[in-house]
Parts: sequence; structure tokens; C-alpha cells
Amino acid sequence: MGSDKAFLELAGQTLLNRALAALRGACGSVTIVGDPAIFANYAPTVADVFAGCGPLAGIHSALTHSSAELNLMLAVDLPLVSTELLSFLFAAAQTNHATVTVPRTARGWQPLCAVYRCAFLPVAELALRDGKYKIDAAFSAVSTHAITTAELVAAGFSEHSFFNVNTPQDLLAAGSQ
Repeated sequence: MGSDKAFLELAGQTLLNRALAALRGACGSVTIVGDPAIFANYAPTVADVFAGCGPLAGIHSALTHSSAELNLMLAVDLPLVSTELLSFLFAAAQTNHATVTVPRTARGWQPLCAVYRCAFLPVAELALRDGKYKIDAAFSAVSTHAITTAELVAAGFSEHSFFNVNTPQDLLAAGSQ
């Protein structure tokens, strides 16, 4: 994208502020994984323990610094995720004992809009130490509760909620939703 996606604007609001509002509405307490020099004015911020190792490293850092059993993760580039969807995922995680509660749509796993128990931390750390950075590959080592497209639809959500902004065209498309 040529710039930090967090500060891109969609409908007059940065992607960061959209994500923070959705998360605060669902769970109240929010921590950003990123550069504290950039993000500390928005919410408590922690840096990656495994810098440069992608989103799995972000999940690892979030869990390393969390005292909560259930941890709702949301990537900043998923601007169509609502507070209601996050609340639905969090409620689903509270009613099962899986280490990860994650949507699985026709597009595959949605690991950057999911709930992770603290028990995922050693699995993430082992994967990162082994140079394995795919989040969903780590799911085979833990109990995973998949939220299906049918369950999402029955609860009033669409898999389109997981629309990811990676290009300027994606940002335009998200704005027309």
C-alpha cells in the first residue's frame, strides 16, 4: 500500500480507529501490537517479541503481554468487522473449551479475527522459533472451534465482513460496501 494501513481512511475514519472502536465495543480493554512510538497515543501498545515474523508474531506478542484467558484478535486491515461480530465470536469462545475459536468461511480460516486462549502462546512460540509463520498451520496442534459460514449467516453476519484491505482498489471497494 506504500504506507501504514492503520492510518488509511475509510468513510472519514482511519482503519485503526475503526478497529479500536469495534474491539472496545466488544471487550472494553484493547492493546495494540505494533511500534509503541507510533501507536501509544491510541491504546496501550506492545512491540513484537519476534519482529518481522508476520501476524503469528503479533498474536504471540499479544498473548505474551495478556493476563486474560480469552484474547480477541483483530487485524487492522479488516475494516468491515463490527462490534456485533466480535461480540458473537467472543461469546462463542466463552461457551467452548477450544484453544482457538475462529471463523472458517469459503475463503478459509480467518485467524486475524478470532479468539485465542492463553494456551496458544507456547504453540505460537514453538512455531515462530521453528521459522513456521502460518497461523492456521499451528491450529493442528491445538483444539480449534470453527465458526462456519452457516453459523455466521444464522447469526446475521456475512463472510464479507472479513474483507481484507491490501491494495488501494480494496480500500475503494470497502468504501462502497
